[in-house]
Amino acid sequence: MKKYLILILFLGTLPFFVHSQVVPTPKSHFGFDIGDEYMLANFSQTESYFKKVDEASDRVKLVEIGKTEFGRSQPMLIITAPQNFPQIERYKEISRKLGRAEISEAEAKALVKEGKPVVWIDGGLHANEVVGAQQLIETLYRLASGNDEETLKILDEVIILLVHVNPDGMEIMSDWYMRNQDKSKRAQNIPVLYQKYVGHDNNRDFYMNNMSESTNISLQQYVEWLPQIIYNHHQAGPAGTVVAGPPYRDPFNHVFDPLIITSLDAVGAAMINRLHVEDKPGYTRLDGSVFSTWWNGGLRTTPYYHNMIGILTEIVGSPSPYSIPLVPDRLIPNNGTPYPVSPGPWPFRRSIDYSVSLNYAILNHAVRHGDELLYNFYLMGRKSIERGNTDTWTRYPKNAQAIQKAFDSAQKKKVAEDEEEAYFGYRSGLPIQFYDSVYKDPSKRDPRGYILSADQPDFSTAIKFLNALIKSGILVHKATADFTVNGKPYPKGSYIVKTAQAFRPHVLDMFEPQDHPNDFLYPGGSPIRPYDAAGWTLAYQMGVTVDRIMEGFDGPFEPIAYGLLLAPESSTLVAAPGYLLDARVNDSYLAVNDLLKSKVKVYRTSAEINGLPAGSFYVPASGKNALQAAAKSYGIKPVEGKGLPTGAKEIKPSRIGLYDYYGGSMPSGWVRWMMEQFHFDFRQIFPQEIDGGDLNAKYDVILFIGPGMPGESGGYGSGAQPKKEDIPAEFHHMIGRLSLDKSIPQLKSFLEKGGQIITVGAATSLAYHLDLPVTNALVEIAGGKEKSLTGDKYYIPGSVLEMHVDNSSPANFGMGDKANVLFNNSPVFKLAPGAALQGVKPLAWFGTEEPLKSGWAWGQQYLKNGVTAFEAQVGKGKLYAYGPEITFRAQSHGTFKMLFNGLYK
Repeated sequence: MKKYLILILFLGTLPFFVHSQVVPTPKSHFGFDIGDEYMLANFSQTESYFKKVDEASDRVKLVEIGKTEFGRSQPMLIITAPQNFPQIERYKEISRKLGRAEISEAEAKALVKEGKPVVWIDGGLHANEVVGAQQLIETLYRLASGNDEETLKILDEVIILLVHVNPDGMEIMSDWYMRNQDKSKRAQNIPVLYQKYVGHDNNRDFYMNNMSESTNISLQQYVEWLPQIIYNHHQAGPAGTVVAGPPYRDPFNHVFDPLIITSLDAVGAAMINRLHVEDKPGYTRLDGSVFSTWWNGGLRTTPYYHNMIGILTEIVGSPSPYSIPLVPDRLIPNNGTPYPVSPGPWPFRRSIDYSVSLNYAILNHAVRHGDELLYNFYLMGRKSIERGNTDTWTRYPKNAQAIQKAFDSAQKKKVAEDEEEAYFGYRSGLPIQFYDSVYKDPSKRDPRGYILSADQPDFSTAIKFLNALIKSGILVHKATADFTVNGKPYPKGSYIVKTAQAFRPHVLDMFEPQDHPNDFLYPGGSPIRPYDAAGWTLAYQMGVTVDRIMEGFDGPFEPIAYGLLLAPESSTLVAAPGYLLDARVNDSYLAVNDLLKSKVKVYRTSAEINGLPAGSFYVPASGKNALQAAAKSYGIKPVEGKGLPTGAKEIKPSRIGLYDYYGGSMPSGWVRWMMEQFHFDFRQIFPQEIDGGDLNAKYDVILFIGPGMPGESGGYGSGAQPKKEDIPAEFHHMIGRLSLDKSIPQLKSFLEKGGQIITVGAATSLAYHLDLPVTNALVEIAGGKEKSLTGDKYYIPGSVLEMHVDNSSPANFGMGDKANVLFNNSPVFKLAPGAALQGVKPLAWFGTEEPLKSGWAWGQQYLKNGVTAFEAQVGKGKLYAYGPEITFRAQSHGTFKMLFNGLYK
């Protein structure tokens, strides 16, 4: 009997025994402890570990959320108590219902009682920030194996989504770091970007969702799971600190719910308090770091526009020896950094421990405040729907300025000119009628919705815009019949996006202009640089035609299922002598490239024909089958032609070189992705090949996008260079930098012999090195000398500006007479008198009006009549210079044609 009793007791404790003994430790799998000096796990090893833990633990379920750009599996680990898994789909459904807020308050409260908060924790997005991916391994082990009271409580009360957000990058970075047997020589100077195309910009893609990984992540966050908290791990903390975290500095964006800001305060308090309890100094917040909540587009910032609490930490740490530097000002305790860290050596393992502590702080917050997280998630969504159904005025800075302006203009004298009035008259504020003059002005209301008419010229790009919204969980409607709103008719197949939905902040942010406040260190001082962009309105960047509807409206509209991507409707070609493709349609270029690869002749028109602008494409009847395939795939709508138009010229694909350098250029990488999407063939070209000359034998056109060209004042192009002996031979051809003495003469020779060069952004400095009759327009004369404008006079961070376009030029075929463009302190030019006689002609320019459309522009008067793009004849060839970012992060579809037009011969 005693034997049986012992056996029963043993079997009764078996689950505990299995969890504490069978889950493999990281060291047993990797051969080292996570955080050991000079050691990094790669993704293949990590994926194998994830699978082992999944097999060993009933607390963990490993799922694939999609493929990466290199075709790897992107993993997500669902972690919770074993008894929660039978109801896991129900918990997901509850999170979705609360997040979309399409239910009554009574149902919401019932679901809050039934549900469990969902917390997303990721790592590895920026692969050179190695702590993030490594801490995922340690966190998984703690959650899968720990049997302490805290861990078990977390597992009981929370659904955890542990996500690897850049598998490719971890493999590239870790393999490169670990390749050297001499540990002291291990380094992170990888030869390529750590995401196939965009490197660090993989955290700039979360409203556009161009990259596969971004799409995988967004669909989980905004369509499938809708977590209440999203924690995004990064590096590195500001010098003299250990980690930067919430709450963040001002400004915050005006369109999202104030509960987001106060919820960040609450979660941030839990994080910093835990570190202080554990005697872990060095946490900085608020103005202790540069991070704000203004910008949309990052993994942790886009959640704000979806009523989710996005958390970013930036922590120090490296597997190679690292020390906290001595920064005297950081040693003084203040509200930003209450508990400063002492300078000195900082073991890698300590960063892992900090990261796990911060994860647990957030998870404990979810345990203690799970009902609040769930209900507030619903409440923010419900308020968004109510705002979308009623007259609502977002409190933009421009509205406060309008109130002050109305008050000032109503006075016979300005208040400042009347001492008695200044002292007694308005010490308690302005008369209320001035508030009403703005916040009861119907023209200043937020729209109730937006209509994208199916009869706009480039409807396929409008569909791409809508798919970006759909990937972000936005509800889109489609018209099932013709309809009329405000007296304007719209055809069947048009799309509608209403603001009466839970993610209304994101809707407004994609359609409406951003109004960044004037943000200076002090009056008359230097501007405070925004974290990333100040303005980005996607509808503007993509050149989509949108009607803003200010009153409630309805019609024959059917909702598109959440997450269901749209496809353009195909058309069937009738027999005809030939067909015309509209140059205004971006996908016409995609179709043309397919036709050219199929050996079909294609021509470009020289004048308007059949309602299509000059520069449209003509395809003879012999290309009908290939054109039909393109029409079916891309939704283009060929127009029947009557034969080869007068003056039309045959085009052929150019031999294209795309400049890049060792380590990889992100702007070049975005264009590489664009070229692949639009089926342009190209080769990458590096400095050594340029310096070697004979470029005309290999290329017809060379593209220089952004950095890499020597600056206006000379020197070398950008790109840190390793020693040849320190890297494998297969990467030797990538080493080098463009130089004035070797590279520029070869580029000039290439042009003079008939080549074409297209430069964008900083690369336009080539014009100065070629001694063309152009100068920098953004200068002033001081002491008889030209000098660049200072920030207190002129400053335009990433914003959307409007420029005038010469659409009669072949370089601008398919463009309108104006275009919105992303401008980021971009080059602006002044053409010398007589420049036209030397073959230099403007392609785009600012007018006399203020060009700001979205964002922040200080000193717009300096842009007046400034040239933004020009072409220059150089011998038999041409240089094209575009100052603004016409290919910005592959988002600016409205200006893609400015690049594409130069890629045929």
